[in-house]
Amino acid sequence: MSTPLKIAVHGAAGRMGRRVVALASEDKTLQLVAAIENDQHPLLGQDAGDLAGVETMDVPLSSKWPNDADVVIDFSLPEAIDRCIEKCELHETALVVATTGMTDAQVERLNEACESIPIVWAPSMSLAVNLSMKLAQQITEKLLDVPGGLDIEIIERHHRYKADAPSGTALKFGDLIAEKLGDDTKHVHGREGHTGQRTRNEIGYHAVRVGDNPGEHTIVFGMLGERIELNVAASSRDCYAAGALAAAKWLSDKPEGMYDMFDVLEM
Repeated sequence: MSTPLKIAVHGAAGRMGRRVVALASEDKTLQLVAAIENDQHPLLGQDAGDLAGVETMDVPLSSKWPNDADVVIDFSLPEAIDRCIEKCELHETALVVATTGMTDAQVERLNEACESIPIVWAPSMSLAVNLSMKLAQQITEKLLDVPGGLDIEIIERHHRYKADAPSGTALKFGDLIAEKLGDDTKHVHGREGHTGQRTRNEIGYHAVRVGDNPGEHTIVFGMLGERIELNVAASSRDCYAAGALAAAKWLSDKPEGMYDMFDVLEM
């Protein structure tokens, strides 16, 4: 039997971190070696398995960084990502980043780090979302010259606790679509007041925050006389956790560099 892949979860006490721990506990090819949180977290010392609602795993929630992890999965907050990158570089540990809302400086820091360690960075780890992103690009490409023009709007819905808007996934949809539209594409966030007629080269973004919605994105392709709506919705956070674990497995034997879920899924 092959040796299990040793993983650490950064942000292990969060909603997503707990689901990653829970799914990892069911996978015999994985071994959780660390559940990391900040040094002021009130749950430090509690077992990661207990927090995740699964069997006790004898891995306490800790602020100490492991030196034996093969891959770190990061589902934390933007203010915690800098330390995560620094520690992964120090220990030469592969890193899966699913945290959104990072600053431009943090993105630049991530791109520097990939020169020395392998990194998978994606705003969404969901298989369905990444397939939908490819479809959105294909639809855009086919409708570029449609008579009367093409209008594209992105509507995203998330739970009331989400701190960043629009979602990283919505922004990624927009960036991928803009690659097909051209360099003069404008990204417009919401509308209010007398905005005037919609311009032909814009993508509109709208963020909805309701209840416990784990994530839903609708891409509207509007034409004169008809429209297409591409909708992808999560029914639970497990789709993101499963995707992150798949990314960790894929990344474990890769050389330094920056990868995304398209690489993981070979799309």
